[in-house]
Amino acid sequence: MNVSVLAGLAVYAGILLLLDRKARSTKLLDYLLAGRNLTLLPFVATLVATWYGGVLGVGEFSYRYGLANWVVFGVPYYLAALLFAFGLASRARRAAVLSIPEQLRAAYGPATATMGAFLVLLMATPAAYVLMLGQLVEVYLGIPRPWGVALTTAVTVASVVLGGFRTVVRANLFQFALMYLAFLIILPVAVFRLGGFASLWALLPETHKTWTGGLSLQAIAVWYVIALQTLVEPTFYQRCYAAATPHVARNGVLISVAFWVVFDFLTTFSGLAARVLVPNLTDPGLAYPALGNLLLPPWLNAVFAVGLFATVSSTAHSYLFLAAATVGHDLLPSPWKTQERPFIAASLALTGLVAAVLALTLGSVVLIWHDVGSIVTSSLLLPLVLAHAPRRLWFSPRAALVAVLGSALLATSWLWAREGGVYPLELEPVFPALLWSLAVWVADRLLPKLGFGLICLGRRRQS
Repeated sequence: MNVSVLAGLAVYAGILLLLDRKARSTKLLDYLLAGRNLTLLPFVATLVATWYGGVLGVGEFSYRYGLANWVVFGVPYYLAALLFAFGLASRARRAAVLSIPEQLRAAYGPATATMGAFLVLLMATPAAYVLMLGQLVEVYLGIPRPWGVALTTAVTVASVVLGGFRTVVRANLFQFALMYLAFLIILPVAVFRLGGFASLWALLPETHKTWTGGLSLQAIAVWYVIALQTLVEPTFYQRCYAAATPHVARNGVLISVAFWVVFDFLTTFSGLAARVLVPNLTDPGLAYPALGNLLLPPWLNAVFAVGLFATVSSTAHSYLFLAAATVGHDLLPSPWKTQERPFIAASLALTGLVAAVLALTLGSVVLIWHDVGSIVTSSLLLPLVLAHAPRRLWFSPRAALVAVLGSALLATSWLWAREGGVYPLELEPVFPALLWSLAVWVADRLLPKLGFGLICLGRRRQS
């Protein structure tokens, strides 16, 4: 067990618990959205920290494929975030709703809203992130992974239960500073050890110096579709709903993109340095911990380790609270609404338990990301984006439900039909599911004009 890391993590956990006590909240709007008063700095900090929880996956990809990490996990998400900023951020804030299901309810009615709530819950359950926290505990402290997952999940639940979203924002501010500090420590030390960036570049395998990393163009292109998940990402909407003004929402997303570019530079080149300095790792997913253990003295390695924990736990915090809020606010039966605030708090424990069980059952961060992202993105993308468009472009209520439910079932069936990593027709599930949603929308627009009423019996008159 690394005593220095243990001490650092104890201090880190103590600060998180203290932040929660200081942010104690009793009003529902304050608990769910920090009173809709997020100014630019906390908005940027909470969004940047939340959207980068997969840092171990970034280290693995950089270690394996070099600069392709930026092309695969950077550029497509920058583009999607820019689309969100210019097309949806201000609109989401002006909608004055509390959640994605509320937005769907306003456009398409309660049935689609309930289906949307279950999909948001599926995406927000932080199984991938508590799994990564368990991996980090196992690496640094020698605690078996199941116990590490249980311990970190319990701390995460305890550190957000009193203050709700206000606690999440305060914790994210702290975690934002730690995640940048960690890589501002490790990268200069690694580059100095190698004799400069020129030496690092010269020692890399040739494939790591190319933008494709030896991957096929199709393998890269699919991530530009998967990145559209950003347009239905509930943590983006939650922060926009909480922004003080529509301008804060839009500008906050734009500034966040700049911070992600900087952080991607730090993490990508740290992964490249690990490839040179620790060339024979059996598990490249642990490239960053291996680099820290190799280069840093114990106390500085403890700071780096806490930074890694903060990068992952910032996302776990955000998703855990979002999932609990979805259960308590969007799925709670109407007769119980008077107990909504306590029920959300109680749901944190249930959501944490489900996340821990899923993490230990599935065992693969990439698998969780891929499968959940495929189902939720294909189901919600078109209905949710159009819900922020002029009313004449909306689905009809029945068509919206057909599109969401049909896409979810199709994507799930496609995933179940996977054999040896190969999908039916060699198509990723997101493509046929998105095609279904688009086909329903087109039919919903055309059938009434052709005199049919198959799926559009519930069409409301468009203004």
